[in-house]
Amino acid sequence: MYILSKTYFHDEEAAFKFLVGVLWPRGPICPHCGGAERFYDLSKTRMGLWKCGHCRKQFTVRVGMVFESSHVPLHKWLQAAYLLCSSKKGISSHQLHFILEITYKAAWFMTHRLREAMRDGELPPLGGEGEIVQADETYFGGKDRYRGKPWAEKKGHVKLRSVVSLVSGGKARTFHVARADAKTVREILVTNVRRETEPHTDESRLYIKVGREFAAHRAIVHSRGENVKDGVTTNNVENYFSIFKRGMKGIYQHCSERHLHRYLAEFDFRYNERENTDLGRAAVMLEGIVGKRLMYNPVEC
Repeated sequence: MYILSKTYFHDEEAAFKFLVGVLWPRGPICPHCGGAERFYDLSKTRMGLWKCGHCRKQFTVRVGMVFESSHVPLHKWLQAAYLLCSSKKGISSHQLHFILEITYKAAWFMTHRLREAMRDGELPPLGGEGEIVQADETYFGGKDRYRGKPWAEKKGHVKLRSVVSLVSGGKARTFHVARADAKTVREILVTNVRRETEPHTDESRLYIKVGREFAAHRAIVHSRGENVKDGVTTNNVENYFSIFKRGMKGIYQHCSERHLHRYLAEFDFRYNERENTDLGRAAVMLEGIVGKRLMYNPVEC
């Protein structure tokens, strides 16, 4: 893995060299035709500019990445990536707007592009023989004046957003669902968890039927005051939800439902890379920028 240094945060030329080292360790590759043999270095004309000797098109290392068509300097992109990865509960676009001295609109768009880089495209099934997967669901987004009141009073006044999360081996995988019912939960579990796994859940009825499809389903009963009993617990997934909710309420405050999946990818990434250093975490995220250009229109959002 290419080592990220704070030197790249203030020097545009160094930032370009760093990104070239990450994405083109064996030399430039044309993003237009895939050619990797003949190139012309036009960096004297514009920093980082190349021309392909095959298709004759010009390009920089930004093309085909989350940085494409952005007027924000590359070293500020690296600063934003570092800040987003080093803040445990995230950093707001408004705060980046002040720190990086760019417009709020640019900061908002940058954070969403970087969240796309955090999304993991490879999602093999979790668990395995003798392994445990903790599963739980949570709800957030209700108005404060209904907090703690029974559902009979909330109904019709509060639109809660449902989130289902799986935690196994210190890795989290979270899903935003329209409704957390038995059918939806079953589809998530059978798709993302190996059948020889032992799911650990709370006493919710959502998991009773689907639990029979796995090696052994064990539940902790919170209504009896149980948190850990005979090795059964859901503390890890609940700790994840605690960080997620504090971030969404204290840092981001307002989140459109259409973008919630990107925020979940952000919290998943930081949780899964929590043992890494801040710089190391940012470097891992930057390895996922290829082919993830985000365009804000109804088709791609």
